[in-house]
Amino acid sequence: MKKALVLINKTSGTGKAGNDTLEIVTKLAERGYEPVVYPILPGSGLTSETIIPEYEGKLDMVLCSGGDGTLNHVMNQVMLLKEKPVLAYVPSGSTNDFAKGLGIPSVRSKAIDIAVNGRPYTYDVGKMNDHYFNYVAAFGAFSKVSYATDQELKNVLGYAAYILSAMAEIPQSLGYSCHMKIEADGLMEEGDYIFGAVSNSASVAGMTLFADTDIKQDDGQMELLLIRAPKNLAEFNAIIAALATKEPDNPYLTYKQVKKVKLSSEETTEWTLDGEFGGAYKKTSIEVVNKAVSIMVK
Repeated sequence: MKKALVLINKTSGTGKAGNDTLEIVTKLAERGYEPVVYPILPGSGLTSETIIPEYEGKLDMVLCSGGDGTLNHVMNQVMLLKEKPVLAYVPSGSTNDFAKGLGIPSVRSKAIDIAVNGRPYTYDVGKMNDHYFNYVAAFGAFSKVSYATDQELKNVLGYAAYILSAMAEIPQSLGYSCHMKIEADGLMEEGDYIFGAVSNSASVAGMTLFADTDIKQDDGQMELLLIRAPKNLAEFNAIIAALATKEPDNPYLTYKQVKKVKLSSEETTEWTLDGEFGGAYKKTSIEVVNKAVSIMVK
C-alpha cells in the first residue's frame, strides 16, 4: 500500500483546513493510500520541519491542507529529501495565489478530488539563498503585508484584510526606497526601488501583476519585476499608469524573464517568500530550479 502524509494547518487562512479531514483520508484510502495525519501547530514540535524528515524514503505523497505559507514549509522539506514524494494541495489560505496559478479551485471538495485523483505536474521552484519558494520572492513596499496582516483579521475578512493592511501601510510604503544593484541574465542596472519581485505566478497577494504575460510554471524561467522609487507624486501616478497598461520600455519599470538574479544593497533588505517572512540580507541570489517538484493538478 502507498503511504500519504497528510499535514493540516487549521490556523491558516479561513481556518477551515481541519473540517474535512475524514473526507481526505477516506478518498486517499479508496485510492490505495495509507494516510498518516498530523496537525501543523506553528511554534510547537509539530511542524513540517520536524515531521517530514521522519518519513524519509517512506512516502509516495505529502498532502498539505493550509495556506501558501504552509505549502512553502512543506515544499522546502520535500526539496531536502533524496526521494521526493508528489505534493498535493488543498488550499485554505486567504488568497491562495499559487493554487490559482495551477488551476486548483478554492472550493475544498473540488480541491480534495484533484489532490487525490488528479495527475502529477512537475513545476519550477525558486531558490533564494538557502530557502526555496513556490511562486514569489519580493522586497519593498507592501511586500510584508501578506505575512504581517493579523491572522484573526484574515480569518474574518479574507482578501479584504490585505486591502485594509495595505491601506494602513501606504504612508510608510510611499516613502520606502531601497538602493540596489541587480544582475540578471545579461541585465545590469542600479537604482532606488520601491518594490521588486521574482515570481512564478501571475497573482501575488491576490493582485494580478502579469495578466497579459504567458506565464508557465515549468519553463525554467521566472518573472523579474522592479519598480523604481518615485521622486514625487507625478512619478508615482506614472508608475500606477504603467502598471495598469503594462507598457514596455517604461523608465519606471523593469520586467524580464530570468533564470538567475543577483541583488546587492548597502543596507539589509527584508524579503517575503510565498507570503512568509523570508529573512533580511544585503546580498541575495535567486535562481530557478527547473522541474524540481511534482504536485497534483486537474
